[in-house]
Amino acid sequence: MSTPESQPPSEDAASVSKKAAKKEAAKQEKLRRRQEQEALAAATRSLAVDDEQDPLAANYGDVPLNEIQSKTVEDVSRWTEVGALTNTLENRSVLIRGRAQTIRAVGKNMAFVVVRERGFTVQCVATVQPDAVSRQMVKYVAGLSRESIIDIEGVVSAPNVEIKGTTQQVEVQVRKVYCVSKAAVLPINIEDAARSDAEIEKALQAGEKLVRVNQDTRLNNRVLDLRTPANQGIFRIQSQVGNIFRQFLLSEDFFEIHTPKLIAGSSEGGAAVFRLDYKGQPACLAQSPQLHKQMAICGDFGRVFEIGGVYRAEDSYTHRHLCEFIGLDVEMEIKSHYSEVMDIVGRLFVTIFDTLNKTCEKELEAVGRQYPFEPLKYLPETLRLTFEEGIQMLKDAGVEVDPMGDLNTEVERKLGQLVLEKYGTEFYILHRYPLAVRPFYTMPCHDNHAYSNSFDVFIRGEEIISGAQRVHVPELLAERAQACGIELKTISTYIDAFRYGAPPHGGFGVGLERVVMLFCGLNNIRKTSLFPRDPLRIAP
Repeated sequence: MSTPESQPPSEDAASVSKKAAKKEAAKQEKLRRRQEQEALAAATRSLAVDDEQDPLAANYGDVPLNEIQSKTVEDVSRWTEVGALTNTLENRSVLIRGRAQTIRAVGKNMAFVVVRERGFTVQCVATVQPDAVSRQMVKYVAGLSRESIIDIEGVVSAPNVEIKGTTQQVEVQVRKVYCVSKAAVLPINIEDAARSDAEIEKALQAGEKLVRVNQDTRLNNRVLDLRTPANQGIFRIQSQVGNIFRQFLLSEDFFEIHTPKLIAGSSEGGAAVFRLDYKGQPACLAQSPQLHKQMAICGDFGRVFEIGGVYRAEDSYTHRHLCEFIGLDVEMEIKSHYSEVMDIVGRLFVTIFDTLNKTCEKELEAVGRQYPFEPLKYLPETLRLTFEEGIQMLKDAGVEVDPMGDLNTEVERKLGQLVLEKYGTEFYILHRYPLAVRPFYTMPCHDNHAYSNSFDVFIRGEEIISGAQRVHVPELLAERAQACGIELKTISTYIDAFRYGAPPHGGFGVGLERVVMLFCGLNNIRKTSLFPRDPLRIAP
């Protein structure tokens, strides 16, 4: 269930925050000026070439615009990905493209450039050689700006010693180098953004001060922040979660639908909606695909799922709330009991966890280097507890809680801790919630109408999924909507969909970003949102 909204920061806290922001801005401006000076010095060195004509000038330089405007069709198989560079290619000529991550000159006759492509890095060496590499070419390499996109043609070599600071344990002896896109002075350094807190603290203890890039600075420069190994891993893991979700459900005879995000009334009830004018009519952005995925079931679709945007106008200043996120939604016919929906949830998420652990080892390792975490503990068969059982566990532990109220964040975490201690799992289902804390379309329990046929699912003590059997009887649906303060005229087409025969059904919804955040043990959902939208941020 959703948690109580956090209060906006106090005036004192806002003042402190503004001071911290000014201090951070001043630090970043100082860094920017220093980088500009370094870039100017590098450019000056690059221009200070010998006056004599370089006979090897065709082997290096900036690529003219007309050469990168899809001028010619070439065989892409001649390119080698940086991640594929191994000692099996020793003495082979290769062509690679990537970013100039670091550049270092060693005298006038040698320069090193580390090339990065999608998280993989390789060291390239330009050494003056007759009829191959000129001194002017070495100076050109030394003058490249960091993060520029470059093409390098060279020969793979395998040194006898370990190459530190790169993922690939080979070098490329440069024969040709061309700059495809020159990077301007960077507002943040990628190596700074990639550091772990532990690395910064260790350096501090040793008397060395390393730059710590705070979250707002990262998000303001998100296009650079996304280039860190951890972020490359996070969003590849996120892609896999969506893929596994889709493939599992397709194998279970579900099929994918796409519901509208512009609707006439609130889909969840309450005031937390983005309202807008729709050609002179009041409308809002959908808080979930709930109403329309149920209508799809009434249309005899049987089993459906959707992956799409969800919009919540909540003023929630927390580590786990966003105003826009990607929803993974499921709806299905029920034959006899809402436990059928929980069966799908349990098998689906165990499949997701198993597959991620098997196929995303490198990505998880990259995330863990910057944001250390313990692997998620879960059982092959997902644990289920009733809400009443959960309340009793809390009471036995001395936690005071309303037996018919919702669980707040602190109580959820405490229950997660108790479940881990007793059952050895950080992933479990809590079901049969009080009806009063569930949406209007939730089916009441047959034996006690104070409870409902609903459930929440938790990872590491935090809720990630809400689900339930839905009310498919139009009269009861109208009664429940009115009790929740929803105007019937705004959902009349939804209620009417059940007047022509509707099968018992249920489903659930989960936020993609929250799944990745909790699986990877991250401390803020903004780390798993590509371009986060929260109450204070709508750009970039």
